[in-house]
Amino acid sequence: HLVMPLLIAFLLSFTLVPVAFASSQTTAASLAGPKKYYLALGDSLAYGYQPDLNFDDGYANDFSVDLKAHGMTTYANMGCPGETSVTFLNGKCPGAILRKYLYVGSQLNAAVHYLQQHAGQVSPVTLDIGANDVLPDINTSTCSVNVSKFDADLATVDTNLTQTILPALKQALTVNGQVTGDLLLMNYYNAYQNICPSTLPYVQLLNQHLASDISGFGSLVDVFTAFGGPSQPNVCSYTWMCTIFKDIHPKDKGYSVIAAAFESTTGY
Repeated sequence: HLVMPLLIAFLLSFTLVPVAFASSQTTAASLAGPKKYYLALGDSLAYGYQPDLNFDDGYANDFSVDLKAHGMTTYANMGCPGETSVTFLNGKCPGAILRKYLYVGSQLNAAVHYLQQHAGQVSPVTLDIGANDVLPDINTSTCSVNVSKFDADLATVDTNLTQTILPALKQALTVNGQVTGDLLLMNYYNAYQNICPSTLPYVQLLNQHLASDISGFGSLVDVFTAFGGPSQPNVCSYTWMCTIFKDIHPKDKGYSVIAAAFESTTGY
């Protein structure tokens, strides 16, 4: 029964790089703060995937523990392993069979419905998306990147985020002209730093685009920096890359580091 997990692992999110930390002081002043409901959206990282089949200790789970201390009572995790910005919009996520929160149609439609159903009571909404769009453009056997395809797929991420996903989520968080919840987008660490250090510029480029995309819609959470910055010295201790699984996903420690980045960025 390991075939499905291994297949999903391949399909899942690519390199994880956190978003650069916004100043807690300046960010906190403009945040709505935590409320009764917490909604987690995204790919396998939001889902909390690990190749040892521990799916209960992801960053959203860790963050939810912190949020409970601030009055959060209900946590919905719609993350789907293998989700791209395209499937986020249109449905047919590769890892839908593993989902923790069942819904019909696309993750975006489910999220908007959830936000409308609990209008004014959801904050924060966390999101990680985009890695799976560009992951297939990196060949880790040769450490080569299909640059033209990478650029095209990155442009698709930008378009999907800025034209549809982020506007829809922000609108659903807006009640009577007032934004009632915090929208937090994380960037990615580079899980391939040890085996293909030449991938660094591409992970940084993805992160730069994510930082630009979230501007005006919400806050960026800098996981890339939390994982140690350009040299990514913690790949072996924070991810499963240096184990028999050779898997890009975080271990418990890595997920807790991501959750701490969300807490540091928001100040709550």
